[in-house]
Amino acid sequence: MQDRRRRKKRRARLKQQALEQRKRQASLLRTRKMNKTIRMKLGWLFVVVMLALVALGVRITHLNATKGQKYKQQVLSQSQQKYGSTVIPFQRGDILDRNGTVLATSEKVYNIVLDCKVVNSKESYIEPTIKAMVEVLGLDEEEIRKKLTDEATAASPYQIMDKNVSITLKKAYEAYLDTSQEGLTEEEKKERKSIPKGGVWFEETYKRTYPFGSLACDVLGFTNAGNVADWGIEGYYSSTLNGVNGRQYGYYDEDANVGQNLIEPINGHTVVSTIDANIQQIVEKYIDILMDGLANGPNGRSGAQNVGVIVANPNNGEILAMASNNPYDLNDPSDLSAYYTQEELAGMTSEEKMNARYALWKNFCVSDAFEPGSTVKPLTVAAALQSNKISKSATYFCNGYQVVANQKIRCAVYPREHELQTLANLIENSCNDGLMQIAEIMGSETFLKYQKIFGFGSTTGIDLPGEASGLIHSTSSMADGSTELATSSFGQGFTCTMVQEMAAICSAINGGYYYKPHIVNKILDEDGNVVEQMEPVLLKQTVSADVSALIREYMGTVCQEGYSTKVDGYSMGGKTGTAQKLPRGNGKYVVSFIGFAPLDNPQVVVYVVVDEPNVEKQADGKYSKYLSKMIFSEVLPYLNIFPDEEITGNEDKNILYFQRVIAEQAEEYRRQLAAGEFEDGYVRDDEAEGGINDPAYDDGIPEGTDDPNVPAPPESDEELILDNDRESDGITNEEAAQ
Repeated sequence: MQDRRRRKKRRARLKQQALEQRKRQASLLRTRKMNKTIRMKLGWLFVVVMLALVALGVRITHLNATKGQKYKQQVLSQSQQKYGSTVIPFQRGDILDRNGTVLATSEKVYNIVLDCKVVNSKESYIEPTIKAMVEVLGLDEEEIRKKLTDEATAASPYQIMDKNVSITLKKAYEAYLDTSQEGLTEEEKKERKSIPKGGVWFEETYKRTYPFGSLACDVLGFTNAGNVADWGIEGYYSSTLNGVNGRQYGYYDEDANVGQNLIEPINGHTVVSTIDANIQQIVEKYIDILMDGLANGPNGRSGAQNVGVIVANPNNGEILAMASNNPYDLNDPSDLSAYYTQEELAGMTSEEKMNARYALWKNFCVSDAFEPGSTVKPLTVAAALQSNKISKSATYFCNGYQVVANQKIRCAVYPREHELQTLANLIENSCNDGLMQIAEIMGSETFLKYQKIFGFGSTTGIDLPGEASGLIHSTSSMADGSTELATSSFGQGFTCTMVQEMAAICSAINGGYYYKPHIVNKILDEDGNVVEQMEPVLLKQTVSADVSALIREYMGTVCQEGYSTKVDGYSMGGKTGTAQKLPRGNGKYVVSFIGFAPLDNPQVVVYVVVDEPNVEKQADGKYSKYLSKMIFSEVLPYLNIFPDEEITGNEDKNILYFQRVIAEQAEEYRRQLAAGEFEDGYVRDDEAEGGINDPAYDDGIPEGTDDPNVPAPPESDEELILDNDRESDGITNEEAAQ
């Protein structure tokens, strides 16, 4: 029984195994048929692909043979746009004062550039880009859309939308594009991600800035676009201040790989000037006070036609300060609103506005020539002594005038007279009569020789653009016994600049050494290393040390105790000047004062010129004396020049006198303005009299002469030339070798 069951089970098992074997065989047969079909299909696909590749190769070969050069140029053109030459701007060097104070510098800024081609390459780029430029960069939406749609600019990769923006704005835009910041919705992230890379970019550049605004504007000058400058140190030393742009070159090599070359920019050198910003501020402060005090007088709104001040070291030619009465903001030099009303500006032509700007930008101390007046009298005496035409013990009698070439030329005290005068008296009393007698003794040949020795008639070579040379006579126009010779002896009948007069006087008081005036001390590289040191340039010796000592002594008589020109506690020398302008007899004058301290060892010279002070009686030296006095009173202690005389306590009295004079003048003019006593900005003649021109207010030494017989200077067609610079100038004084 059990065997039967076992056999039955065995038969069932064998039957099951046979069945499974048949199934496996059927499955294997089906798999073999399927693989054969797939192989056939893959074979046909391979054949198709190979045929396509062959066709493509044939096509590429054909295109390369027929149009390869054309496509190569297109690729290179596209690569040039993206990987081409990019200028890396240099940084223009700084201008410093002698103590390292930054007077001019270049700050890194950016131009916002719109790549219209990139933005227009996809419709979804346009609106997000416009939104970002308007909301973040503050640009005008209409202008942006115009750039993107205008046929002339729609495909342009370079459209400047704004210039000289700060790094703060650049970072704000970059932060806007950062979608990882918290608080953004998914929609905002999507919108900002739609702004194409390179659609808006920031081009590095530099903006010239002047931290002190108008301070030393005549000396510094300013730059135009492209680091170009015409005026001041900026113009004269422009090539020194400028560097060399760098470049980033991108390209595709022959294997179509992107390559890049980088040439770093070379930054400009820093110029260290001889100017002392503190002294410059002192000078400009008192010019402003004077101009305010004389404003709205009988001759219009301005306190004077021109005011100029030079402070210098007489022992090396360094200019410590130089300023005039028309300051302008170096950060916005074209702005005329400080000097003209909006109505006046609206009525001016473009040419009139440009002429007005040139008048502001011109450096009066260097570019304007005028008749200097009595400040040249010490030079006339020095020349006569040096040429042995007179002796130091000589005396002259002043009867109030001299008859020259049948013309009566008056002294300042005419019809009074100075009577007997020593050389010291001639300088102290500013006696024209005595100076004319000395000139007659010298003769025109000797006189003209020494005019040239002192630098008149030729430029000094100061390192500033636009220096005028002034005009002196020649032997053909100045004969012995002529009125030209007589009046030139006291500073009328020829012209000079402030810097010429200053340099000449410095040589007369420093032992006879004529130094070339200069405004720059040294040149530094960008690391602060000294590239070039400007050593003092001694051009010649004008007079002997003995004659120089006598001139100091004579000029000391003008700054004696009790005189308004003297600073209490300091020995000083100086000379006033009053020159009548053309046409003679019109009541217009240039008043001036040049002084120095200490008397026996001069360390600083201050030269002040006030051209047509806005008062009724212009031939009044108190205005130039005021400026000199106040400047000296602050500059001497600042320079650690200690008092060398007894302090009398009269200093406050003298300073208060000047302050009261200016304050009274200003108050009177304000009263007249408020009372309607002006007609179109002028005081009526019958209301112009005032008390502050009373001789009792001053030292009582008459200056100048209102004499129609004083001849005019030689005529000139000289034009202001600004293209002289460091490269073109050398030692320009023709007498340097003498």
